[in-house]
Amino acid sequence: MEYIEPLIKPFVLYFVVIDPIGTIALFLTVLPNIKEKKTTVAYEGTFYAFLILLFFLFFGRFVLNHLNISIYSFKIAGGIILLLISIEMLFNKRAQRREKFMKNEKVFSSIFPLAIPLLAGPAAITSVIVSASSIKENYFTTILYDIISLFLVLLITLVMFLITIKYEKFINTKFLQVFSRIIGILLCALSIQFILDGIFIYFNTLN
Repeated sequence: MEYIEPLIKPFVLYFVVIDPIGTIALFLTVLPNIKEKKTTVAYEGTFYAFLILLFFLFFGRFVLNHLNISIYSFKIAGGIILLLISIEMLFNKRAQRREKFMKNEKVFSSIFPLAIPLLAGPAAITSVIVSASSIKENYFTTILYDIISLFLVLLITLVMFLITIKYEKFINTKFLQVFSRIIGILLCALSIQFILDGIFIYFNTLN
């Protein structure tokens, strides 16, 4: 149990921002347009997304330091971005916008637009940078939990992609949209927490 508890927070965060359920609904709309072997696209897309997010997990903090951007500034900015995304999710605007974008893409590949921006989008990238930049102690242990959490979320996403490919005709997109809105509520709460944390850190620096 002591090894599971530290995984819960990053796992929930990454599950909410990557939104595997909502992604499945979009994946369904573009399945007919995929020219390559569909399972290969699913495997490669999740793998590339994992590598992209790992990059920002390890080097995002360095970028912030290099640009002299404080963690509280980035937390507040990141929180606002996530809040806007969560509002879009609640009113189904995000799904509509992404679906329109996907339909306009004539070429659908594992890297673009599946890995980025569908899986490793602005919300996910912002979250991994904030998470890595917030580590104050036990850096390697904490970052390991983040890596495991990312891996598990993308593994779940991959499994769901493979199920979608096999049982495409039986999947109810309306259920997926409802679940995605529930995820939007969680993301809204997380985004406000990011903003409050950033404000709290800022006032602490004044003291």
